[in-house]
Amino acid sequence: MPLNMTKIAFRAESPESLRRWLESQPDGALMTTRYLPKRHEEMIGGSLYWIFEHALIGRSPIKAFEQRDDGRWHIRLEPRLIQVHTRPRRAHQGWRYLEDKDAPPDLGDGEEQGDVLPPRLIGELAKLGLV
Repeated sequence: MPLNMTKIAFRAESPESLRRWLESQPDGALMTTRYLPKRHEEMIGGSLYWIFEHALIGRSPIKAFEQRDDGRWHIRLEPRLIQVHTRPRRAHQGWRYLEDKDAPPDLGDGEEQGDVLPPRLIGELAKLGLV
């Protein structure tokens, strides 16, 4: 099973703005990181799970890792946001590994994000220890 990672959807105003940004990159969205993840080979075919307002809201499949001229690394993602069942997740700097067994399932056909609690509410409930 491929390995996944989590990252904050920095500068995203909403899940919809994140979706629009991803879809505007037809050759694949590029995330930049200073260091190549040690387990990068396991991550090809995995996903980057996005954190928005203290909750995992969606994922973008990882296509490749490419080194830039300045020594940093690009993480090339498929230009789409696959919605998942929202799950609380604390904010963190950079990225973190996420095993498949700990990843939230994708929303099924006919399910919409509105069928589950909004990310902000999940974040508040998580702070209270209720989810």
